[in-house]
Amino acid sequence: MIDYDPLYSALTAANADQWAKIIPTQIAEAFNQKRHGSLSVWKNIVEALPEGFGSLEGLRESSIVIGSATDITLELQEELKDKLKAFHPWRKGPFTLLGVPIITEWRSDWKWDRLKAAIEPLRNRLVLDVGCGNGYHCWRMLGEQARMVVGVDPTMVNVMQFQAIRKLYGEAPIYVLPLTLEQIPQPLALFDTVFSMGVLYHRRSPIDHLQDLHRCLRPGGELVLETLVTEGDCHHVMMPGERYAKMRNVWFLPSCDALIHWLKRCGFKNIRLIDVSKTTPNEQRQTEWMTFNSLPDFLDPDNQDLTCEGLPAPIRAIVIAQKP
Repeated sequence: MIDYDPLYSALTAANADQWAKIIPTQIAEAFNQKRHGSLSVWKNIVEALPEGFGSLEGLRESSIVIGSATDITLELQEELKDKLKAFHPWRKGPFTLLGVPIITEWRSDWKWDRLKAAIEPLRNRLVLDVGCGNGYHCWRMLGEQARMVVGVDPTMVNVMQFQAIRKLYGEAPIYVLPLTLEQIPQPLALFDTVFSMGVLYHRRSPIDHLQDLHRCLRPGGELVLETLVTEGDCHHVMMPGERYAKMRNVWFLPSCDALIHWLKRCGFKNIRLIDVSKTTPNEQRQTEWMTFNSLPDFLDPDNQDLTCEGLPAPIRAIVIAQKP
């Protein structure tokens, strides 16, 4: 398992010792095997993986590259592929691990390409990624020479995917914690950049989420927010019924103007809308690494501009804002 002592030391040095003191207990509770039937299997796989093949150059590729096909035999490559498939479903990526391509549900590199030129350079910055999944974007942040990257995600299969990738990479100032944003003690005022991508619409109280993100940032820090949106003026917010694109946990889809208004009310300034993109089946789809239903199954088969519930199809916006 990952040695978290460097994280604790870094948090203590940054005057975030109130969080550093409780993280060990939080991690121990999350890794309780009674709560996750597959956890012992996943742990054994991670422990058996080889380690130390990573480089910063590989983190700058669209498909994150760790090692090469020549580092292990073809037989071991097939074994590695089988081991990694035990962490199904792989949603964020892609990755190429010791020559094994992992074609994930999402082309997460496309999202990164939309924002990377617009954000403050990450070099030497302390970065938080909320709802980070398996850490794909965390690795891209580290590739931009962030000082340290901390991701939080409560879904254990995502955390264990990250553990496997980090074992193959080797020691690095990057961590994915099995936590939610709400488990971070506030006010923290620690991070230079905070990312929240694909989270806001899952929150019953989006304003509370924005305020928590604000509290995590140091003064002058930058928020990078990506979320589902709808069309309309600054007063328009869509609240779907029981499901949106077959998802049960979608609560509020603001218009871009409404989202900017929310951010202003929460104390952010210098708010910029940098991208609005319709999600297509080329960006989110079923693969051999994610065999469940995906976006093509969530849309109206006769009208790709509508979800299967008859609501506007997914549109995503990226907004950048600053904490005063």
